[in-house]
Amino acid sequence: MSRIGRHPVAIPAGVEVTIAENNYVTVKGPKGTLEKALPVEMEIKQEGDEIVVTRPNDLKKMKSLHGLTRTLINNMVVGVTAGYEKVLEVNGVGYRAAKSGNKLTLNLGYSHPVEMEDPEGVETVVEGQNKITVKGIDKEKVGQYAAEIRDKRRPEPYKGKGIKYADEVIRRKVGKTGKK
Repeated sequence: MSRIGRHPVAIPAGVEVTIAENNYVTVKGPKGTLEKALPVEMEIKQEGDEIVVTRPNDLKKMKSLHGLTRTLINNMVVGVTAGYEKVLEVNGVGYRAAKSGNKLTLNLGYSHPVEMEDPEGVETVVEGQNKITVKGIDKEKVGQYAAEIRDKRRPEPYKGKGIKYADEVIRRKVGKTGKK
């Protein structure tokens, strides 16, 4: 049995979960509302203040969907209660980030500043000139937007310049040495 799938998802106080037909789950909480259509094969039931996901049979596909479905529901519940955030760092001489309205402007050593607009449901906060925090209630959107920002200038292994996640470790390389 799926080790993750068999754990029930606890619903904290102030969170309302609605399971419609075709496993269309709506989670309402203090931070907002999330909706998602989950795999139809899984059976999602609300038992008191927890949600239990069961699978119809032991086929490989059903086993993998079992854990996925449970995790997606859990991510929605955590999102509407605590929310998600990813912190990015901009490293490099002359590299900086600035925010105006819902536009994020990045100076990354290109001939032009890179402008990015915050997608719906995701907010960016710039602390100082080199720390960007991406916040939101949808884990998938937060991670995707953070990855898109990082993609504008990935960290390179020689000087460590570029945009990296705060918890990311860059494997450094030794530069070339002169001839003898």
